Amino acid sequence: MSTDSLPSTSWQIHVVDDDEAFRRSLVFLLESMGWDVVAHTSATRFLEQGLPQASAIGCLLLDVRMPGMSGLELQQQLRSLECALPIVFLTGHGDVELAVQAMKHGAFDFLEKPFKDQRLLDIVAAALRQREASLQSEERTRQASTRLQQLTPREAEVALLVARGLPNKLVARELDISEKTVHIHRQHVMEKTGLGSAAELARLILQADPQALD
Repeated sequence: MSTDSLPSTSWQIHVVDDDEAFRRSLVFLLESMGWDVVAHTSATRFLEQGLPQASAIGCLLLDVRMPGMSGLELQQQLRSLECALPIVFLTGHGDVELAVQAMKHGAFDFLEKPFKDQRLLDIVAAALRQREASLQSEERTRQASTRLQQLTPREAEVALLVARGLPNKLVARELDISEKTVHIHRQHVMEKTGLGSAAELARLILQADPQALD
């Protein structure tokens, strides 16, 4: 059994299901792909062992109905704790409506038992890749924000107008300063950010805040 592109073995999958036989079977399947898998007998036990680090790449396979805290309740708890781990719900017969409700609250996907092994593996791989892409996007945003934070308030104003495509003359008029002063600020902006054009500056600003140039 294989997937189109196996994820890194450093990615960790958490399985939360109270059915011991099913849980063991699931762990065996996932580990056969070379993935790191951690099994939990209940939602409470998962929480007791501590949440994965915010930078962790992983996903959660979660049964909808369990004694004590249900899968849906755990999902709400994780949302309140700002845990962004992708959740794949595993549902029994008649639980599809609940799974759809869970997806409306941010779950990645759901599978109705019994399901094909390959279908599960494909969904898990997609969830892990989505998590990795999300973390990479967050890191790009952080780096862009750090570079822009080097600017003075006036340089930031100039940078925003330049990124919107305004020539120095119009930037000067907009800020009620001289065109020469705009030129100096613009040079400082490019030097501090390490950029060479207004297009690159616009890209950096949008990485830091997608709505900044609206």
